[in-house]
Amino acid sequence: MTSATSREPASKDALSSVPEPADGFEVLLITGMSGAGRSQAANSIEDMGWYVVDNMPPKLLVPLVDMMTNSASKIHKLACVIDVRSRSYFDDLAQVLGHLDDLGVRTRVLFLDASDEVLIKRYESVRRPHPLQHGSRLIDGITEERALLANLREHADIVIDTSDLSIHQLSTKLYEGLLGEGATTVAVHIFSFGFKHGVPIDADFVADVRFLPNPFWVPSLRELTGMDKPVSDYVLSSDGASEFLDAYEKALAVAIEGYAKEDKHFVTIAVGCTGGQHRSVAMSEALAKRLRARGLQVTVSARELAKRQH
Repeated sequence: MTSATSREPASKDALSSVPEPADGFEVLLITGMSGAGRSQAANSIEDMGWYVVDNMPPKLLVPLVDMMTNSASKIHKLACVIDVRSRSYFDDLAQVLGHLDDLGVRTRVLFLDASDEVLIKRYESVRRPHPLQHGSRLIDGITEERALLANLREHADIVIDTSDLSIHQLSTKLYEGLLGEGATTVAVHIFSFGFKHGVPIDADFVADVRFLPNPFWVPSLRELTGMDKPVSDYVLSSDGASEFLDAYEKALAVAIEGYAKEDKHFVTIAVGCTGGQHRSVAMSEALAKRLRARGLQVTVSARELAKRQH
């Protein structure tokens, strides 16, 4: 079989020329042994923000990259699952990857593997035939597939053996391989709300900042919000505000680090005051600034302000 990762330049007449792709565009090929966890890997990679396409013939990669880089799409990460059912396309893969390299597109190959014993147990548990079994023994299909993919495995950029990994452990390995380790793999969303409008049910943490003085009772601040500097200065300079933020930031840092180890990569923090207009908004922004300084990805929204705008 032709090496699928040899990165040979494509012939001029093999593929039509395409415009230069957008800077930073990446292509990740997800492949490996059937039953080794490609579907679970695709789900985790999709959660990281990649656009995932399952079982796509390699020759369609170039026009898809062309379409995505020449449209208004903000997606710059494309992941394609290629399994043994696409074996007739493997010879095309080397040529396609070489063409993408010529265009400056970063390409990587992720190969998932597992021992024959584990693969047999997994197939027996789901009671499905191997795609290459052809009515014979299960081990025959696994052996044929392993031989078919040997060259691709050898040239893969990332190889993960899932024999002893749970779904969550596999996800953690993928985050480490593609994003890095620790808390920085956790995306944090902070939103402010008003208790009188209902306590959110989708938050991992709920903070109550009604212990701070309410700007609502200051005539010059009443019609402003926590996004306005006078209100923000008033709230953050209040007794207890800095002390609360110091302690809460430290507690969250410990929890987020633990979440990363336990394959929880999305955390929602709600900060509430009475009406969700002043204190909670200012404190949410201040908390987000502190967590960003720790290298975390943080987004912020204001539930009640959004309602008022609409």
